Amino acid sequence: MSSDSPAVDTVPSAETQVETNAGVARATGVLALGNIASRVLGLLREVALTNLFGATAAIDAFNVAVIVPKALYDLLIAGHVNSAIIPVLSEVASRDGRRALWQLVSVLLSLVTAALALLVIGLELFAPQIVGFVGSGFDVPTLQLAADLLRLTAPALIFLSWFSVLSGTLYALRVFTWPAFAGAGFNAAIVLVTIFLVPPVQATVTLSLTGAIWKQARPSDAITAAALGWLIGSLVQLVLQMPGLRGAHLHLTLRWNHPALRRIVRLYTPVMFSLVLDTLVIRTFSYNLASQSFEGSTGYMNWATTLIQFPQGLVATAISIAILPTLSRQAALTTESGQTAFRDTLGLGLRLATTLILPATIGLFVLAHPIIDLLFEHGAFTASDTLVTVLALRLYLVGLPFAALDLLLVYGFYARQDTLTPALIGLLSLTIYMVVAIALFPLFNLFSLMIADSIKHIVHALVSGYLLARRMNGLGRQRLWLTFGKAGFAALAMGAVTAWLLPLLVSRLGTSGLLNEVLLVTISGAVSVLAYLGLAFFLRIEELRWLTGLIRQRLKV
Repeated sequence: MSSDSPAVDTVPSAETQVETNAGVARATGVLALGNIASRVLGLLREVALTNLFGATAAIDAFNVAVIVPKALYDLLIAGHVNSAIIPVLSEVASRDGRRALWQLVSVLLSLVTAALALLVIGLELFAPQIVGFVGSGFDVPTLQLAADLLRLTAPALIFLSWFSVLSGTLYALRVFTWPAFAGAGFNAAIVLVTIFLVPPVQATVTLSLTGAIWKQARPSDAITAAALGWLIGSLVQLVLQMPGLRGAHLHLTLRWNHPALRRIVRLYTPVMFSLVLDTLVIRTFSYNLASQSFEGSTGYMNWATTLIQFPQGLVATAISIAILPTLSRQAALTTESGQTAFRDTLGLGLRLATTLILPATIGLFVLAHPIIDLLFEHGAFTASDTLVTVLALRLYLVGLPFAALDLLLVYGFYARQDTLTPALIGLLSLTIYMVVAIALFPLFNLFSLMIADSIKHIVHALVSGYLLARRMNGLGRQRLWLTFGKAGFAALAMGAVTAWLLPLLVSRLGTSGLLNEVLLVTISGAVSVLAYLGLAFFLRIEELRWLTGLIRQRLKV
């Protein structure tokens, strides 16, 4: 929107759908670049933590101190953005103009500030009891450290919540750049603060019957630097939204009876129900079960999910956020042409996601060991830690394609202002997750959580796809199965080529030394990309041809 005047919805035509597709592709490109920057810096964050602390109790304490405010943030605020805030703000901005939009955003910010200030005070007062509940399997020193760290990370909850409201506002206005690169600022701050403030190693001596044994270790509270970086990072990503909000008229207000606020609450109530299960029950359940396996278990989970989040954010999140404002406007149209446009936009997102997520999944599966070796196996992170993380990652990867497609399907429900159906599907899948994890834990220990997670995503995606297709009377001629078959064949062939090439490169380059590790990942990764692109063009995967054509046009401009 470029002015305060209300927009008038028009009936989509073939030409406007082409323009819509191009706009979605451009927005996806911006969001993908932002996700790349964020994920790369996120990997650097994990590299810094693994090199400085390894798979130790300090990492377990830090993870607990971070997961508590993050879980509350996901529960109370983050779920609002895509399920309720963006659809409602998009409608208000197009129907009533910018002035009405700023009034509603002011109400949201004021309400969030008042509610979360009280919650942060509660976290500060009851930190020992909270970390004891989340990490019941940890020893007393780890829990004490986690409580101290939680008191430091708790105020970030307010900054994260302000960021969500403001970034959701920018997305509703189809301004994607500043929110897209906020995560990069967040992770960069954590890396810089941790590296510059962490104290150096200290020499310690232990006397035994055979003499004195010298060891080097960091102080037990050295991980405080990472917790401070997390707090500063949440403030940095908030500040990064300010340039996109120039001209906004925002103010604190106690008038919280805005009619649109009631719609947001109504839309979010089912989502909040499912998030309560996910954040307060499932995450607590997962960390408790992991804490009963072996030391550093939560670290292995987080390092594996960090790598999973790279393709997930690059593909699924970028495409989903890019199409959500457009889907919300199209879903509001009751004409047949409007519904056709909705199917075409959703179908485009699903085909793009399929084309990109399948090769990313296969490539990461085959190259898991050299990638983790390169990124993490330095300093305190050992070869045995690499083996555990590789297995955890590969088990997570089984569900990644389903998770990517499922995110777009859920956003399709949100755009139609139906949040109850995804919440009920989530309840089913989370129940299955807990049952599978408990049943398999005696056999597979920590890895039962990864197996259960993949099964959860498979169930959620299949049920979501079936129900959404029924609501829309089918997806029309979107060629989804054809795209899935072509992209799947090309990705599997690419994986076979990479698996054949990898031992040859290892025999020539070896696996020791940073340069050899970089060459191993770079060469095998480049061959994988070229193999997939070659097969994709040979099989005439139209989405990839269309996307590369848009990129060439942008480069010529």
